[in-house]
Amino acid sequence: MYVRIPKYTMVITIYGLGSRLKRLFSFLALMIAIGAMAGAAEMAATQSSSWTADSVLALMDKSAQNFHSLTADIEHIKYTDVVKDTSTEKGKIFVRRDEKMRIEFTEPDQRTILRSGDSLFIYTPKINRVEEYNLGKNREMVDQYVRLGFGTKSENLKKSFTITLVGEEELDHKKAVVLELVPISPEMRRQITKIHMWIDEASWLPIQQKFFQAGSGDYLIFHYTNELKNLKISDGKFKQDWPKGVSRIKPHA
Repeated sequence: MYVRIPKYTMVITIYGLGSRLKRLFSFLALMIAIGAMAGAAEMAATQSSSWTADSVLALMDKSAQNFHSLTADIEHIKYTDVVKDTSTEKGKIFVRRDEKMRIEFTEPDQRTILRSGDSLFIYTPKINRVEEYNLGKNREMVDQYVRLGFGTKSENLKKSFTITLVGEEELDHKKAVVLELVPISPEMRRQITKIHMWIDEASWLPIQQKFFQAGSGDYLIFHYTNELKNLKISDGKFKQDWPKGVSRIKPHA
């Protein structure tokens, strides 16, 4: 995204998992969110007082054609209903169309998430540890979420989600169209019941996504600001630049 997410998820059952996979779900959802974000590249605003889901998707199809890279500030909010707790992480993301992505969280604790192809790494400096995951082992579920964006045509998106228009809202002093995506697959709905995406009508970049987790009142929000499209991001940004002596583990599902 923590939800394609660009091909950014795994087959994960939210409940009954070990603590590592419960944490990982949040990262994978984040990658899915980034996929949707990357899929909507900047274009000139189109004024309309009567949006439809199809008209918005058509604009996203058009806007994705010239997408190459994107950087933005990101705020990740996780709400846990049973304890009425809200936690927030802040940082910056770097994503390219060639399945490379890096998220550098700086608040409240440092953490780096690196994705290259089917490989996902989560580096936590506080404990000097890197967790390594292979997304390819769960390609079927990955492909479902990849359709959220990243240049994917809306006709493919519709194969995985029922998409409706919620309406228009103002967010960050910007007019935004809000879409609701409901997974068609029962297996997917056991994880996420629906997704709301706020799409800036001036830039056609998503500025917020909200993921409603199944079986509870829990949700995840990804809020983007200062988006910059098609800046050159060097290959070095996506290298494993962990310090010497880092501990490496490969958690199992």
